[in-house]
Order: sequence, then structure tokens, then C-alpha cells
Amino acid sequence: MDSVKRQVEALLFASDEPLSVRKLGALVEECESGDIRKALVELRGEYESSERAWSLQEIAGGFQLLTRPLYADTISRLRKAKSERKLSNAAMETLAIVAYKQPIRRADLEAIRGVQSGELLRALMEKDLVRIVGRDTVPGAPVLYGTTKNFLDVCGLNSLKDLPKPEEVK
Repeated sequence: MDSVKRQVEALLFASDEPLSVRKLGALVEECESGDIRKALVELRGEYESSERAWSLQEIAGGFQLLTRPLYADTISRLRKAKSERKLSNAAMETLAIVAYKQPIRRADLEAIRGVQSGELLRALMEKDLVRIVGRDTVPGAPVLYGTTKNFLDVCGLNSLKDLPKPEEVK
């Protein structure tokens, strides 16, 4: 029975939607009738008695692990932090151009994109993905942009040499 309970727990943990008793029964190995319901009752009891941050709830015809309402503020801070990291398609395009063409002037970036990119560059700099790496030697000495160490960390790269080759992306 302990094996059944742990399999049920693993399935509930991995699922982002409620799982019915029938679905759980179809997924759990070596399971007899009634074992799923017994496992669910035991898991619910364990979570309640150990004061876990989550609980087992029966919703929409199935069962799902949900965080307790007490932690709603904490979870909302996580979601806010994640949403702040997301980049728009235009920001991703700008970042890719900077990554592959660096050091690059804003005028050259805008020529490639066909639209002004000052606000996007500023936003990428605020997210510590792009930085000013110097100035060009042409008259007016325009600023040159490049990626940051944080860009490498976020993308899981050791160096810019690890960027996929353009032909690999197609």
C-alpha cells in the first residue's frame, strides 16, 4: 500500500490539473480497487497532521495538491517575480540581435529590426541582460551594446561561443 500511496502522491505533485480516482487507478502500478481512495485519505491526513504548506483537495471531479490560502501572498510574490522576467517577442528579438552582433550600435540594431529600439534596450538594461560595452570610433562616438554575464546565466550558456549557430536555429 505504501508504494501505491507514494505513486499517487507523485502523480498529484506532477499534475497541474485535478486527477480522478479512475485516472489515478489507471496510472498506478499494482493497484487494487479501493487502494487509490485509501491512499488519498492517508495522504490528506499526513498533510493535515504535519501542517504542510499544501493540502489535498477534491475539486472538479478529481484530486489536486493546492497551496494553503495562508500562503497566497507568498505565491503571488513568486508569480510577480516570474512575470517580471518574461520578455516580449520584440524584446527577445532585440536581445538576440545584440547577442549575435555585439558590440552593436543602436542605429545598426534599429536598421536590422526596422523600428526604434531605445525603450527595449533600456528595458533589457534594467533586467541586466544588456549593457553598454563601449563607444564606437566613428564621429559622435555612439554607444555600443553587448550582453551581460547575467544574460549567459539566464540562457544557461558558459560563453557567447555556446550560442546556437544561426543555421542551427532554422
